[in-house]
Amino acid sequence: MRTAIWYFDFVSPFACICLHRLKELPADLAIEYRPVLFAGLLNHWGQKGPAELPTKRRYTYRWSHWWAHRLGIPLRFPAAHPFNPLHHLRLAIACGAKPEAVRRIFDSIWTTGADTSDAGRFSALSKELGISPEELEKPEIKDALRKNTEAAAQRGVFGVPTFDIDGELFWGADSIEFLKDFLKNSSVIKNQEMQRLDGLPVAAARRTS
Repeated sequence: MRTAIWYFDFVSPFACICLHRLKELPADLAIEYRPVLFAGLLNHWGQKGPAELPTKRRYTYRWSHWWAHRLGIPLRFPAAHPFNPLHHLRLAIACGAKPEAVRRIFDSIWTTGADTSDAGRFSALSKELGISPEELEKPEIKDALRKNTEAAAQRGVFGVPTFDIDGELFWGADSIEFLKDFLKNSSVIKNQEMQRLDGLPVAAARRTS
């Protein structure tokens, strides 16, 4: 059985959409859920997130809302976004990043329109998942998230959601079709033109200062 690592952060509406699209992948593909901190990836690569540019933020929210409902996914943005996903990511790790726990956390954030910083709601969610406040404060839980994020960055992951399989990365909820084609036949990527693109020279670079 082949295995794909699925990198995600609860802050991403596209990770939520991708979660619902996982069922489109072959049944014999094992998926390892890997929580990472998107902000940590942005810092590593020196990028701004889509929500940090006002016009891109507005468009991203509109597009993800439209696309989710076009796909029949009941997505509703939380009361404020972006939000700090640290507690939710640590909760997922404390739950062993099991699919049913990850889905429940996504649902609590992306179907209710509620405030993700509401301590009472988070406490109730943690209790529902069988995780105590003490468990969430364990150093190994915090270290696991940091190590996940660092390892993802070293692997070349720059955004969420991202699939990592057979040495190849597939970024975005809209990469499902690309990934499915690759799973059927690796020549989708392993061909002469793709190799040319991988080594394509840069003809001009934008000044950053």
